[in-house]
Amino acid sequence: MTAKRINLALQGGGAHGAFTWGVLDALLDTPEIEIAAISGTSAGALNGAAVKAGLSQSSRDLARENLQWLWEQVGAITDERLNPWLNAGSPSAISTLIETSLPFAVSDTVSRMVSPYSYGPFYQNPLRRIVERLHYENICCVEGPEFHICATNVRSGKIRIFDGDHISPDAILASACLPTMFQAVEIDDPATGRREAYWDGGYTGNPALFPLFHNGLPSDILVVNINPLHREDLPTSARAIQNRINEISFNSSLLRELRAIEFVKRLLAEGHLAPGSMKNILIHMVADDALMEKLSVATKLVATPQVLHQLRAAGRTACEAFLNTHFDKIGKVSSVDLVEMFN
Repeated sequence: MTAKRINLALQGGGAHGAFTWGVLDALLDTPEIEIAAISGTSAGALNGAAVKAGLSQSSRDLARENLQWLWEQVGAITDERLNPWLNAGSPSAISTLIETSLPFAVSDTVSRMVSPYSYGPFYQNPLRRIVERLHYENICCVEGPEFHICATNVRSGKIRIFDGDHISPDAILASACLPTMFQAVEIDDPATGRREAYWDGGYTGNPALFPLFHNGLPSDILVVNINPLHREDLPTSARAIQNRINEISFNSSLLRELRAIEFVKRLLAEGHLAPGSMKNILIHMVADDALMEKLSVATKLVATPQVLHQLRAAGRTACEAFLNTHFDKIGKVSSVDLVEMFN
């Protein structure tokens, strides 16, 4: 049986990206699926880099090993003062414990009042030690799936896509640069001829879908969504309100691109566009909004091994459910009803 080729669009969402780890683990464990291209932002860029480095060596096992190493390293970035609170409990219980702990409250307040530029020579990005150990000779090579990551140009507010030899430790750090926590990452831009500053790619593409549109790639895009599109409960606390603002902001670019895809599909279906004049993109999605609604920014920012592994398990379960239900639709029709999504 010939493997079905798909493109992956991997959202950012801090430590909640461990959910994507589980999704990718399940996909790599499915020989009937071939990953043709990856577009990732923030945590999605980290996940994508791990997978690309393995698949460029024609090794699914190596890709899975890279993912496990990555998230074990991320799990080592935590606040030791919180450890006594985190030795048991479900992800939602741990999220509540972190949110109500004094260290998190102090850290959250400081991040809103103090610029990351205030730390002077004491500033450091804790992700750098991980990102610099990734295998860029394998990430930047032409073998394996195409790989694209995005960041937001601070001055222009425009998206920048990094791919090929332009992917570097600084590019991945830029894609994951929350401006209230980290100093902007400066990278030379050959298009402008100047050194540009970048923030998190989630502001302009979470993730960017358009790099996956060209004709050399399959029509199917599988979006791994880790920021809830819908929350039933109205946020009323200051922290819950801020968390929902961030979710809406980081989903807005994805929704804009999905709406554009739905518009093109409708024009093709109604005969307003000639067949083949625009690509008929097929959209699929793996998510677990029920779980993510129980979590908050606390478990995005504080990476605890227990939550990471529970998110990984949830991601595997969600992906296996998707494959069991929608595998036959890949290459034929979308499994996401975009018309219903926007009505």
